[in-house]
Amino acid sequence: MANKRIKRLTKIRKKTGGRDSSGQISVRGRGGEHKRFVRKIDWKRDKIDVPGRVSRIDYDPNRGANIALIVYADGDKRYILAPAGLEVNDEIISSKKAPIKPGNAMPLREIPTGVEVHNLEIKPGKGGQIVRGAGTAALIKSKKSKMAKIELPSGEMRLFHLDSWATVGQVGNVDHIYKKFTKAGDRRRRGFRPTVRGLAQAPSSHPHGGGNVSNIGIKAPKTPWGKKAMGKKTRKKNKYSDKYIVKRRK
Repeated sequence: MANKRIKRLTKIRKKTGGRDSSGQISVRGRGGEHKRFVRKIDWKRDKIDVPGRVSRIDYDPNRGANIALIVYADGDKRYILAPAGLEVNDEIISSKKAPIKPGNAMPLREIPTGVEVHNLEIKPGKGGQIVRGAGTAALIKSKKSKMAKIELPSGEMRLFHLDSWATVGQVGNVDHIYKKFTKAGDRRRRGFRPTVRGLAQAPSSHPHGGGNVSNIGIKAPKTPWGKKAMGKKTRKKNKYSDKYIVKRRK
C-alpha cells in the first residue's frame, strides 16, 4: 500500500503543454503527461537545533532522488532529500554543532574539509540550490578567510561563503543513473511527445525541409527559426556568481 499523501506538503503540478502565458507553444514536443503532485521540499533546513526523526522514505515523481519525511520534536513535518545511508527512525538535526553524519545540516564553517555535502546554498540564507540530483555530492577541498573551495559533481571548482549551509552526505538513489526507459510510453507519461526531424518536414516548417534528398541542402544546420544551430556561441553574458568560479568544468 502506498504511503498516504500529506496534503499540506503537496500541491498539484500545473500542466503547461509547452505553452506560455499567452497560449503560444514556447517549448516544442511537450504535452500529455501524467498527473503529478509536487512535494514541498525543505531546502532551507531552518528548524535550527530541533531534532527530527525519519518517519519514512518516499518516492518523488518530480526528481530522481528519494525524499524523507521528517517528524520534528515539536510535531512539525517536512520533506528533505534522502541522503545515501539514511534509514527510517534515524535522527537528524540542523545545527551549528551537529555531528557529521548523513542528513545533518550545518554551515560550511563547521564542516571539516574532505567531507561530502549536498543541497548547497549559493547565497547564505537563500536555501539549497545546487547538488540536489540523485547520487550527486560536492567535496569540500579547503577553507580560507571567509570562503570555502568546493569541487562540484561536474568537476567545477567554486568558492562558497562559509556561512552558507549544506547537508552532510551524498544524495541517495545512486543507481538512478542506470535507469532506462523501456518503451515509448515511459517518455509520454513524462510529457515528452515525438520529435520530427527537420529534414522530414515541409520547407515552410523548417529550413532543412523540402526536396527528395537525404541532405539538408544548406552550408550550416539551422534551428526551426532560421538561426545557426552549430558553430555559433549562444551563452549569454556572465552571471554575477561567475566570479566565484576557480576552475570551470571544461
